[in-house]
Amino acid sequence: MLSLVLAASLAAAPAPRAATSSGTVVHIPRLDALQGVTAFLDRAGQYAALLRPVVWFAELHPFLSLDPSQPDSLKSLGIDPTGPLTVSLRSNGRISCTRLTDPKLFQEKAAAVLISGSGKTEAKPTILNGVTRVLIPRESGGHAGYALKGQEACAFTTPSGGFVDDGQGAAMQKETSRLVGSPPKPDARLAQLPGAIYVLMPGRGMVVGMDGSATELRLEGTATQLPLPPFQTTGTSPYGTMKPEGMLFSRARVAPAGVSQAVASVRALIQQACPACPPAEVSSVSRAVAERLTGNVLVAVDSVKSRPSLRTPEGRFFAMRQAVAAEVMDAAAMKTALAPVAKFPGAKALEDGYALDVKGGTLFVRLKGKQLVVGNDEAVVQALQTALPQGGAKLPHAVDFTVDPKRLASGLNQVSLMDVVSDQQLAGLFTVGLELGPLLARSERISGWLDSTSGGHRFSTLWTLPAAP
Repeated sequence: MLSLVLAASLAAAPAPRAATSSGTVVHIPRLDALQGVTAFLDRAGQYAALLRPVVWFAELHPFLSLDPSQPDSLKSLGIDPTGPLTVSLRSNGRISCTRLTDPKLFQEKAAAVLISGSGKTEAKPTILNGVTRVLIPRESGGHAGYALKGQEACAFTTPSGGFVDDGQGAAMQKETSRLVGSPPKPDARLAQLPGAIYVLMPGRGMVVGMDGSATELRLEGTATQLPLPPFQTTGTSPYGTMKPEGMLFSRARVAPAGVSQAVASVRALIQQACPACPPAEVSSVSRAVAERLTGNVLVAVDSVKSRPSLRTPEGRFFAMRQAVAAEVMDAAAMKTALAPVAKFPGAKALEDGYALDVKGGTLFVRLKGKQLVVGNDEAVVQALQTALPQGGAKLPHAVDFTVDPKRLASGLNQVSLMDVVSDQQLAGLFTVGLELGPLLARSERISGWLDSTSGGHRFSTLWTLPAAP
């Protein structure tokens, strides 16, 4: 029975004609099934030019202009609009494989483009082992060409590098000939994921399926190398009835084997914020805390407020007004585990925990019943403590999260050009703010979930735009 299920799964699995040694592979099982994704990107592109369909359409083929939203335009190039397309990005160039309706027409259109950028008068093909091959040097440097057999064609370009024959053109010609010479192998991972487009990153062990509509973009994927702890698959969360609020709201049920890893990440942040705190004692407290946690965790980020500058480590640490709640097994034992914090530099005893004055602000460690709350903003910590419910509820996934895109856009807008000049680490956030900030400000919600699997993690994200007027 298992073999029959496996055979059926493989039979239904998309089969990317992917090149070896690819850093990233984009596979579209049917070019005419992109209407949903295109509809979302068309709306999103009104506010984020990078997402406009015309921008990513240009990346689908090395030298031909493809528009999957116009089937007749594909037919005019000899390409089958109902067929698949696979783009392989390699260090020595890009390969795009398509199915053809008219191989002769494809050759004519390809030759016209290749000749125009080469200074040649013709694109003379050669035939080897039944594969028609073309390889032409480009005036801008590098090479371009294709391999064709039957109804399958794989085209390529190599990076600019002058007319010196560095062997990259021949290597790409050999790889494309191999690709069209044999049928592609089904990828069972793709059969397990919904999507009109798939993105594969072999080096990171990640596969993502993408589909959408005019108001939603859905991503679902699997990964084997995410820097995350393992999570529990079943159980009740004490935060299950809480309503998502703030810029980021996330609940998780960390597996016992992953609690120490999760606490270690928090310990590292606290040590960074309080370099005067003795590392050995900080580590000792974190180990004692980890031993007394159930694994149920809630992360709440209210907003971003640069105070006064993002250019310092402490400024970046306190910019995100956040708090973390974690369920404890025994409140009395946890109180004992936290007792050494009283001796840390800048520590002040509170009725329910400690306040730790550090450069740039104050850290709060509080214990309310069986809930440990740690945060860098007093108002956020108090609000979270007040919102903690008396009872829990089951959640459908080990981790869920909700992002308020408008608050996220506001936070990104606080990274200035002068911040980037002073600290290059902020350049990425500044770029994201420029490119996606206007779209985020007009988005409704971003939400998702994550579960652990036997080989890693499975995750899903839903980006929602307001209903079209």
